[in-house]
Amino acid sequence: MQARETIFALSSGTLPSGVAVVRLSGPDTRQVLEAMTGALPPPRRARLGAIRDQAGALLDRGLCLFFPGPASFTGEDCAELHLHGGRAVVQAVLGALSAFPGLRAAEAGEFTRRAFLNGKLDLTGAEALSDLIAAETEAQRRFALANSDARHRRLYAGWRQTLIHARAMIEAELDFADESDVPGSVAATVWPQVEKLRDDILSHAGAYRDAEIIREGFRVVILGAPNAGKSSLLNALARRDVAIVTDEPGTTRDVLEVHMDIGGMKVILTDTAGIREAQGRVEAIGIERSLQRAEDADLVLLLEDAASPVTFGGLPRRPVIRVGSKSDLLAGRPPARRYDCLLSTLTGDGLEALTDLLREATSAHMARAGDTLPFRARHVALLQEAAMTLEEALRESEALELRAEHLRLASDALARISGEIDVDDLLDTIFSTFCIGK
Repeated sequence: MQARETIFALSSGTLPSGVAVVRLSGPDTRQVLEAMTGALPPPRRARLGAIRDQAGALLDRGLCLFFPGPASFTGEDCAELHLHGGRAVVQAVLGALSAFPGLRAAEAGEFTRRAFLNGKLDLTGAEALSDLIAAETEAQRRFALANSDARHRRLYAGWRQTLIHARAMIEAELDFADESDVPGSVAATVWPQVEKLRDDILSHAGAYRDAEIIREGFRVVILGAPNAGKSSLLNALARRDVAIVTDEPGTTRDVLEVHMDIGGMKVILTDTAGIREAQGRVEAIGIERSLQRAEDADLVLLLEDAASPVTFGGLPRRPVIRVGSKSDLLAGRPPARRYDCLLSTLTGDGLEALTDLLREATSAHMARAGDTLPFRARHVALLQEAAMTLEEALRESEALELRAEHLRLASDALARISGEIDVDDLLDTIFSTFCIGK
């Protein structure tokens, strides 16, 4: 695919900065570099020099790099101008570029989109690159970087090759049954492989929840009676005042969230309304939302005032860490109940122990950050579609021709994951999530 227009954009982020990088890609890149810097630099070697507009006015002095296609990120001729990162400098250079005929500002994700269309990376690689740019934690960085190395393409290509072989065996039996070198029951030998492949696909799709937790965050909900210290605990773990803390029961009437990095994992910690017989409609809505968040959580911190515990029913069927709060009020007495962790937000005692418990709870997901997992909902949908059509193919009541067709449909579903076929309707959605200049 060859683009007719040359695109450009600031690729280095927020200004002002020490250095700003302006990126170009397209057929006019060489001509523009020669016009603005005087000569084309050697491929992939930085050259320091003056950068001018078409009238010859000096805009800046900086580095210029040229990456001839197809050995470039987009597969086209590309270039980078490394400028001083002042707003006026960058604006002047962008204005000079827009004055060249055939040049225009890039849309969000357009550089990566051209790389995909020119075969430099597949769709899963593009999605992983988007995740890498958005990564906030070590687990997200490791996961996105691992997913960007074509491992999914290789996995799905191997599965497709198994299906292509199976279809070839079936078609050989259908088309050449009279030939002496084609055994009449050759198609029967492929079905154990197809059955195993179906199981492998379902197992792979079933690991999506781990990928979702790594990408979106591990959800922890603090649940307890009013005045158990939930908001104080949220503030203590966040190390800032997120929630209002008073002695009045029912202060928290809605859910409050804070995002944290614990052991390299993104953890979404949620404070909720105290669970009791509601004193009004607003509080009742808050309690209902609290219980719903707890049902959807990956982990519940069940918080009780260790000095005066209050029991409530309806605990969600989720993993639970039982936490006794206000340990400073025990005055050396043992708590009336057993807790996984005893703490005081006033003195700070026990907070480190609770953090260790949260780190341990997320460790299994952290360990999977380097695994090959389906990391988008669309991957799972297509994997399930492939498994369903393989299930249809495995039904012996179907005619052999129909069973072969089901194998083809499964193969096509796998191909759509990596973008090998039928993805035009997805491109705008996927690449619009990128920032300008990527």
